[in-house]
Amino acid sequence: MSQLISRFPVPETIENLPDDLKGRILTVQEKAGFIPNVFLMLAHRPLEARAFFDYHDALMERESDTLTPSEKEMIVVATSARNQCLYCVVAHGAILRIYSKKPTIADQVAINHKTADISERERVMLDFAMYISQDVGELNSEWEEKLKAVGFTQEDIWDIGSITAFFGLSNRLVSLTNTPPNEEFYLMGRMPKDKA
Repeated sequence: MSQLISRFPVPETIENLPDDLKGRILTVQEKAGFIPNVFLMLAHRPLEARAFFDYHDALMERESDTLTPSEKEMIVVATSARNQCLYCVVAHGAILRIYSKKPTIADQVAINHKTADISERERVMLDFAMYISQDVGELNSEWEEKLKAVGFTQEDIWDIGSITAFFGLSNRLVSLTNTPPNEEFYLMGRMPKDKA
């Protein structure tokens, strides 16, 4: 890749990083087959990178009451598109396609979740995520009733809000650093593995 990963210094080699961060990056590389650029960008400040990844994992990897991994990624794609974060739309769009097994869903959600081929539950969830992302974001009785009417629990509502807020931070850091998405993300989940 000829494009710079960040406008800030990134490690020339991951060997110089603290062992826990190096281990985390190597695990992702082994699983994905490449190192996502955001890991190298965030490694500019290892202490902050560690906190970022820990919070990411606490939100995205923990089992929610009823919120699915696919729905979590949908939140990231929709709000990142609204925040004009190409990296997160492309990277998390790939993960959404894989989790949902729907090759066009990420594109639809990124452009306009109101017309996307998603359920009413998911539409209400993304309406709420947009409200948190772009508006006051205060949970009131009206929103709580809407969300619970489509099956979300109080803890799910916390998760929707936390994921939206966390990725607002992520979107802004990626914009600040001008970090591009890895080219590998663009095709992930678009075709069955045996045809890729």
